[in-house]
Amino acid sequence: MTLLDPVWLWLLLALPALAYAHWWRERRNASGSVLFSSAPGHDAKAVRWALTALPYVAYVLLIVGLSRPVALNQTIEKKAEGIDIVITLDLSGSMKAEDLRPNRFEAAKTVASEFISNRESDRIGLVVFARQSFTLVPPTLDYKLLRQALTDLKLDQIQDGTAIGMGIATSVNRLKTSTAVSKVIIILTDGENNSGEIDPLTAADLAAQYGIRVYTIGASTEGTAPYPIDDPVFGRRYHPIKVDIDEPMLTAIAEKTGGKYFRARDTNALRAIYNEINALERSDVDEQVFVDRLDLYWMFLAPAFALFLLHLWAERYLYRMLWL
Repeated sequence: MTLLDPVWLWLLLALPALAYAHWWRERRNASGSVLFSSAPGHDAKAVRWALTALPYVAYVLLIVGLSRPVALNQTIEKKAEGIDIVITLDLSGSMKAEDLRPNRFEAAKTVASEFISNRESDRIGLVVFARQSFTLVPPTLDYKLLRQALTDLKLDQIQDGTAIGMGIATSVNRLKTSTAVSKVIIILTDGENNSGEIDPLTAADLAAQYGIRVYTIGASTEGTAPYPIDDPVFGRRYHPIKVDIDEPMLTAIAEKTGGKYFRARDTNALRAIYNEINALERSDVDEQVFVDRLDLYWMFLAPAFALFLLHLWAERYLYRMLWL
C-alpha cells in the first residue's frame, strides 16, 4: 500500500495537542466530568476510557483516508454470466464507400460500439482483417477498452485486400479454448474473399469443430456505391463502384456453424443480431482485470465515520445512563 497525498499525515501532529486540550478542559471542570468522576469497578472505567478514545481513533482513520491509500498493480477477479463473442471487422479500402453513412467503415464502428454498450456480462473481443488479420483486443469484460479501440481504429492500417477466411480463423483461434457454452463470431465485410491463406469455408468448418457460431454481415446497399476520391487539384469527387458481396459464401459460412447471414443496409440488421445472441445459452465466465491502482480510502473513511457517530451517540446517551 502507498499514499498518494501523504501531506495530510502532518495533521496527525495535532493529535497530542487535541488530547491535552481535552484533558485540561475536563480537569478544570469544577463539577467533574462524567469521564473523570468516580465509577464503580474496573470494567466501567475501561469502557469509559474506550469511549473517550473513539474520536481520536476516528481522527487517525480520517487522516489516513484523506491521504488516499492505494494498492498498486492489483488483479481483480470478476465472475459474470455471459457468452464469448468476437467482433470481426473488414478494413479493406472499399469500406470507404458512402452507401452507409457516413461510410461503411464508420457505420460498422458505430454499430459495433452500440452493441458493446448494450452487453453486460459477455466477454467480447475485436479482430480486424484486410489482406491479413490480427487480434486488436482479446475477449474481455473491459468494454471501455473495447470502445476506445474502436474509436482509435483507422483504415489503411493493413495491406489492402479482403481475407475473410483469415479473419474467421483468427477469431476462432481466440475462442477455441473458451469454456463458455456459447461462442459467437460476428464478422462484417463489404466484399468477396480475394486474399489470405485460408479459404472462408475451411475456416467455417474449423469454427464448427469448436462449436462456434458465425454470424455473417454483408455491409452495403445494392448495385453501385459512391466511393470518395480526393483529387489534389479538384478536391473530393465520387466514383461509383460495384457492390461485390459474395452472399452465397457468407450464407454458407453461417449455415455451417449454426449462425445466420444478414445484409446490413442500416443498423437494423445488427439489432436483429442482438436478438439472436440474446437467445443463446449463457455460462459462467471468469475474468482477471489488471488495474494499475486500487483505491483503499473507503476502508478508512467508512469506519472513521462510524466511530464519530458512535462517539456522538455515547456522549449524548450512554454516559448519562451509566454514570449519572
